[in-house]
Amino acid sequence: MTNKQGPQAAEAIPHRERIVNDLSMVVATVNGSGSQTSNTALIRAIFRMGIPVSGKNLFPSNIQGMPTWFTIRASSEGFTARRETIEVLVAMNIATFEEDLASLVEGGVCFYPDHFSAPETRPDVIYYPMPVRSVIKQVNPPRKLRDYMVNMVYVGVVSQMLGIDLQEIRGALETHFRGREKPVQLNMQVVEASASWALENLEKRDSYFIERDNQTRGMILIDGNTAAALGAIYGGVTFAAWYPITPASSLAEALQTYLPRLRKEPDTGKATYAIVQSEDELAAIGMAVGAGWAGARAMTSTSGPGLSLMAEFSGLAYFAEVPVVVWDVQRMGPSTGLPTRTSQGDVLFVRFLGHGDTSQVMLIPGNIEECFEFGWRAFDLADRLQTPIFVLSDLDLGMNMWMSRPFQYPSEPIDRGKILSAEQLEQVQEFARYRDVDGDGIPYRTLPGTDHPKAACFTRGSGHDDRAEYSERPEDYEAIMQRIARKMETARALLPKAVIERMKGAEIGLIAYGSTDSAVREAQARLLDAGVKTNYLRLRAIPFGPEVKNFISQHERVYVIEMNTDGQMRMLLQLEVPEHATRLHSLTHNNGLPLSARWITERVLEVEEV
Repeated sequence: MTNKQGPQAAEAIPHRERIVNDLSMVVATVNGSGSQTSNTALIRAIFRMGIPVSGKNLFPSNIQGMPTWFTIRASSEGFTARRETIEVLVAMNIATFEEDLASLVEGGVCFYPDHFSAPETRPDVIYYPMPVRSVIKQVNPPRKLRDYMVNMVYVGVVSQMLGIDLQEIRGALETHFRGREKPVQLNMQVVEASASWALENLEKRDSYFIERDNQTRGMILIDGNTAAALGAIYGGVTFAAWYPITPASSLAEALQTYLPRLRKEPDTGKATYAIVQSEDELAAIGMAVGAGWAGARAMTSTSGPGLSLMAEFSGLAYFAEVPVVVWDVQRMGPSTGLPTRTSQGDVLFVRFLGHGDTSQVMLIPGNIEECFEFGWRAFDLADRLQTPIFVLSDLDLGMNMWMSRPFQYPSEPIDRGKILSAEQLEQVQEFARYRDVDGDGIPYRTLPGTDHPKAACFTRGSGHDDRAEYSERPEDYEAIMQRIARKMETARALLPKAVIERMKGAEIGLIAYGSTDSAVREAQARLLDAGVKTNYLRLRAIPFGPEVKNFISQHERVYVIEMNTDGQMRMLLQLEVPEHATRLHSLTHNNGLPLSARWITERVLEVEEV
């Protein structure tokens, strides 16, 4: 044994090159063991040291007792996608010890409790035992907290051996516990005792180091569901109805956390919003549609199974032209599927949600900033277009930790769309609820309670004419559907444009969307190293803008990268540009894990025969 502090003992590995700020660390624990605090402390500390970082939680769908894995990726190059290789393992679950070891790279690092027997299957791995039981006995935390405090042992040992600043661990804990000194100090006692033991007893024999950088200055670390909730608040949400479902529950819970702090009457202290946890998803969407009809900025959040129950009300809002916002945080299907795994399998379902000729409007955020932006922009679009707006996130983006620039306060005034006031009604000869006055397919509406005799109208999900009177006349039905089709064409110009990045001399096109963006960007760098240049278009909304067709027409081969089995986005693109259908090729990945740059790179090189 040696007394050398881990990060200073580089001479202990003379034949191995130092690897600095470039690793993927997996913490293998048991669900319900309280490891969230420990893992959050590690990722936040690395972030506070100025190192680009991301975190992904792979957890079971039961409440307690099953294996769970938390991955922290540190990358000096700023890459944040899932990395298939694992360099550092913290093995806190004896049941998965051997399986987890098998995933380590040669020369990888394994931290494990010293009361576990280290398997002999990986002699090429560097092992660091941790005195979990003795440290807990030494610190002697309250008995009810001991099982949770165990995890802080690995925080201390890992920090010491990799070089994570303990002061940043403290800062991370202060953030987690919102400045409450007692829990911070209790956890730090375990961390510091563990780090001291590692300093005195462990010799640094691996290649991996975390060293301070300055790449995260001015950045924040947050999950997409919280960002979406904050965006909705700044967009003026006044009503939210929801029913618990993974992975969307934390979006509504974030509304419940922040709305009481941000949305109260300054004089009376009364809330200017309402949040209802409904009895089921049918009730949630029904309440939201009703509130949207009444003039509220209304929303709900759900995932695939809940969305299935919302289909009928979604069709009603589409045909009756009622604004409402629905967040679909996608997970693996069909049916119950894998509730705690990520996917992009709802694309086709949402696009045509509702029987008959429905074509729903969709926003697709690709990063944390867009989760916030689309949180408020969705309300403007719902009001302007008088239609449901579906925002398609996914579990990876919604529940995991991502870096982001600080959010920008909306620079545009709230757009309530074509709402006629009593004063405006006085100026018009006739108000016809479903009449296209301006040629853009969007009618005018009034809100219930508008004090004018012309304001009253029916809101119909049944056949109607442009005056909202019941009608079964074929010509009336055709006229209404043609007008709604014009409205959807108008939407193309109002929705966020696709983001396009080009490389000089590139002949291959890549199209992706949502949380796959980080993996695609990293894959582009890998492909460039292999001599393959690519142009990249990231979709942000449906219906598509004209730039999408132009991009496809400019490339002989376009790879559509997505996390579903059927290539759903490629199908929509082929419907959009049938004349270019053969140029579009699917690269689909659908096993519940977030997409990796390695997978994309290998698939493109394979098809390109490079």
